[in-house]
Amino acid sequence: MTLPSRTAVFIQDACYKHKFIRSKDTSNIVERPERLKAVKLGLATVLARLEEVLPTRSSENSQSEPGADELTAALNRMKLDGTASSTFGGIPVVHSSASIPLLGNPAVKYIHGDIESDVYLEKLRSWAKESTEKIGRGESEIPEGLPQGDLYLCPESINAIEGALGTVCEAIDTIISEKSPTKPSSEHVTDDVSKAFVAVRPPGHHCGEDTPCGFCFVNNVAVGAAHAHLNHGINRVVIFDIDLHHGNGTQSIVWGINEETYRQTLEAEAGAPETKPGLKAYYGSIHDIMSFPCEDGKPELIQAASVSIHESHGQWIENIHLQAYEDETTFHQIYEKHYSKLIAKAEGFLDATGGPGDDVCGMDASEHEYSSMSRHGRKVPTSFFHRFTQDSCHFAEKYAKGRLVSVLEGGYSDRALISGTLAHLSGMVDVTEEIRTTMPEWWRLENLEKVEKMIKKKRNARPSSVGIATDAWLERTGEIFLSMDAAGAVAMATSARRAKAVVPTSTRVLRDRKARTAESTPATSPAKQANRPIDTGEDSSGLSSAPESETDSVEPVNVLTGELGGTELSKKLPRVILKLGPKPAV
Repeated sequence: MTLPSRTAVFIQDACYKHKFIRSKDTSNIVERPERLKAVKLGLATVLARLEEVLPTRSSENSQSEPGADELTAALNRMKLDGTASSTFGGIPVVHSSASIPLLGNPAVKYIHGDIESDVYLEKLRSWAKESTEKIGRGESEIPEGLPQGDLYLCPESINAIEGALGTVCEAIDTIISEKSPTKPSSEHVTDDVSKAFVAVRPPGHHCGEDTPCGFCFVNNVAVGAAHAHLNHGINRVVIFDIDLHHGNGTQSIVWGINEETYRQTLEAEAGAPETKPGLKAYYGSIHDIMSFPCEDGKPELIQAASVSIHESHGQWIENIHLQAYEDETTFHQIYEKHYSKLIAKAEGFLDATGGPGDDVCGMDASEHEYSSMSRHGRKVPTSFFHRFTQDSCHFAEKYAKGRLVSVLEGGYSDRALISGTLAHLSGMVDVTEEIRTTMPEWWRLENLEKVEKMIKKKRNARPSSVGIATDAWLERTGEIFLSMDAAGAVAMATSARRAKAVVPTSTRVLRDRKARTAESTPATSPAKQANRPIDTGEDSSGLSSAPESETDSVEPVNVLTGELGGTELSKKLPRVILKLGPKPAV
């Protein structure tokens, strides 16, 4: 049995280059390069499962070279000099090399530029370029007045940012379904692809027009919307934001876009010369009102995260707050009553305005997220990502010719990213209802633990132990992951830490916003390090150790470098010296 594939995955390994170099202590930095590895492991899991249930979709790269090291074989199969594509389970996986310059690109300027000059974008490039020099002088690379704990840059951050923007726009180009001379040709995916998942970083939905915030420096989704408008004539865009945190930057940008289009409409009605139709956008968000950016109780942020306005003044905004739930059944009852309104309001937007739309979403409200990230208990079961994705796809089929682009935003613990990605992509693929009913088994806790243990074992295993009998899908997951992350492994292995000087870590970091006294110990103090659990079960996969339950608050362990959250373990473990006295008399 074979079903037509209409979904593609886009990954960008340039995104690994964005690293925290201000100090060697990265224990509070959850927006880390290894996030992409966890996402890739989630992707590999669902692709292996699809190969199992749809055997005729077997990968063109399924055969490894006999006796060859798996990673070496994967590297030999990949084109590392440009964009390459592999197919697993009938799903094209595009290794993008696309990049969009911050300066001179119309879509980037549409969102973050100025009429006369691009002040913010020029500053951003300068901050990154001068980061190593400033840190070497004991200064911060982030200008005073901006949140030091939520933002960081290195010289290569611009490569990551421009690569992320380029990959989002490449995915949008791909899913424009009309076969016309103006549609960009692509040798990487087939013409019937209408849905895409884009795994990039740094995220973007907290960044406004010129206000970086919450790990975000440019708004990937908003620039993608502008690209669709300017290059493909898409005049109406729908943005679904299912991140745990409110996308204050995206909402602010959408508000400005709608305000300008509404002004043009009023002027035209008053007799002004007609102009090209402006972009109209719907922004809908499901989030925890108690979490960042509203956690400190700032009225303007809380008000913005609670707005519900439709058509008046040309605005289309819907915000829904996450509620506590007792069990999964209760959660889906809440979903039916409250969360489904996000899509219903989007339908109202398109019914009133007509035309196509694109869907974008993030995924860090997972039940498996760090408890220190979701401190108010407003989590969601993994099945939420599967159900909301299915509902979004049905919405896209009805209103947007099936066109849907999903862009990674949040998600921090490995297990949250693995399970969320697994459930999300499972909801995007075209399968029979019989297969779809079996999918929840794929992200059961027992199977998530198998995946985590397998990847550690596979990366540490001696050649003689490779191929030990295990579940076929599990073994295949490891093979796909190693192949998919071959270029990423090279990028991680060859990227050297640049900073030597240590700038004190801010006490206002995204992971920990509790009030501190003047006597509080800094993040790098021995007192704090002594109380932090250490996972000694290291591997070389580049994945951090995920908490084993919702209540765990274990700091991420960078098992690629053998560091605790980026801090060298050897500097944290006490040195024990044993002195032997004279041999006792017998």
